[in-house]
This record gives sequence, C-alpha cells and structure tokens, in this order.
Amino acid sequence: MNSQQSKPFCRFVRNFLGVAALAGLAVGTGAAPASAADDGPLSYVALGDSMASGPLIPDITGPVACGRSTHNYPHELAARLGASLRDVTCSGAASKHMTEKQSLSLLDIPMGAADPQFDALRPDTDLVTLTIGGNDAGLVGIAQKCTTLDPNATPCKDKYTEGGVDQVAQRIAEFAPKLGTVLDGIHQRSPHARVIVTGYGLYIKPGGCWPLQPVLPVDADFLQGSVDRMNTAIAEQSAAHGAEYIDLATPSKGHDACQAPSDKWIEGYVPTALAAPLHPNRNGEANYAALIGAHVQGS
Repeated sequence: MNSQQSKPFCRFVRNFLGVAALAGLAVGTGAAPASAADDGPLSYVALGDSMASGPLIPDITGPVACGRSTHNYPHELAARLGASLRDVTCSGAASKHMTEKQSLSLLDIPMGAADPQFDALRPDTDLVTLTIGGNDAGLVGIAQKCTTLDPNATPCKDKYTEGGVDQVAQRIAEFAPKLGTVLDGIHQRSPHARVIVTGYGLYIKPGGCWPLQPVLPVDADFLQGSVDRMNTAIAEQSAAHGAEYIDLATPSKGHDACQAPSDKWIEGYVPTALAAPLHPNRNGEANYAALIGAHVQGS
C-alpha cells in the first residue's frame, strides 16, 4: 500500500481511533475440507483486504495498521466451524499483496510491512477464504470523492465516465485476470483446500439517501453499480479458476448504510458504530460469517 492508498484508512483511524479506545479497543477445485472428527480442526487461512479484516471493530489483533479485528468474518467463521485460523487479512491489501510485502502506515507514520499473505498457505490447508479487489479498483477512494451536500452539484459520475469511458469499469476489467492468477496461486500452494471467494456487500440502496449519506442519487447508483460490477468479475473468475463464490450483496438488502443503526451491516461516511467508514460493522461481519458458514456446511 503506497502513501496515497494508505491515506483514506489513516484518516479513518485518526477520526475514530480515540472513540474506539474509549470503548475498549485493544491495541482444478480443492477437495472439501476434512471434518474435525476425522483429522482434528480444519486448517483455515483467511486472505484479503479491509472488508475481511474489519478495521476499527473491537478488538484489534495482529499488526495495528492492518486493522484486523477479532470479530471480523474470518474469526466468526472459524468459531462456527471449530477451525484453526491463520488470519492474514489486512486493510489496504490489493491482489499484488498475496505475493508481495505490503507497506503499512498509521496516521502517516510508517509501521513496517506485512508479509505476503500467501506465506500463510500450507499444503495441508483445508479451507481458504478470500476477499480482494476493492483496492485494486480504488472503490473507497472514489466513494470519498463523490460526497456533496449541494443537491445541485455536478454528479461525480460525470467525471468517471467522461468521454463515454467508464474509468472504474476499466479498473475492474484490469483487475479480473489478476484475481484469476491469485486463485491459481492458492490452488498451487494448497492443492486440497476448498477455496471460498466473497463478493462485496450492498453499500447503499438504489437512489441512495441524500443527505443522510452525502452522495447524489445518480452517484449512489453509480457507486453501488461499480461494486456490483466488481462482484460480477469476482464471480466469473471464481467459476473459471476452481473457487466457490459467495454473494454477499443480495442478502444485504435492507442492511445498507441508509438503514437504522441496528439494521446496518455497512457503515456510511459517518459511522454510528465502531467500524471504519464505508466498511462492514461487527453486525455485518457476523452476518457475512453466517452466510459463508451456511454455504461451507451445506455443501
């Protein structure tokens, strides 16, 4: 993660870390995994970015700059499955960080580097989950640039589709083959593992909810449409490279950032729970784990 990529997350931490501290924040397809009764607990490796790591959800585990929570979906899923977890998810991670070190920073202060996430994979790994792509396409940064409290403002969609070219769609198209390479790399390193790839959730309902979430209706649809496009690319690459895709957007209907705090799985631009802006909260991570767990245990 270069300095430009790290700035959005650093801003999130700067705004909410103090609040979190007051609340007690601690600083081919693989074969189906063996059951705990056969060979002990499942060996489970979680790979991915901040949607999987759960930044600012209490409690922190691992490198602070990775924003990895003990209540992210990997930890919740491991508890459901009785699995032995190696969680290497990290905020800011992109597809290249599966095989390359990821430079870390917090409040613009260098915080070392995270090892390549693939280092956690073993030949005897039973289960792998992966959530990746958002940082390759820069989706959070784009969403931040689309905010406005002026109902007559020029939609930011115009900037990203200037000349009839959807720049975000181009980024997603460029990411797609990278995901295929990542999936092939997982199979090579953990040939017997069941590989589960998640999409991203429903961030904002059709038409949005301006000014509660300060994006114009046309931009709300453009932003979620870009997330949906990313999900389609993830699903297609998963099918083509021997992985199982989990749709998290459809079950998220009624739980987007426009909803009441008790109903939201995703926080908006100003969180109402301890979680990073534009990221899942604890309720969202728990529900993602339930959806993934039901898929794993039902097939």
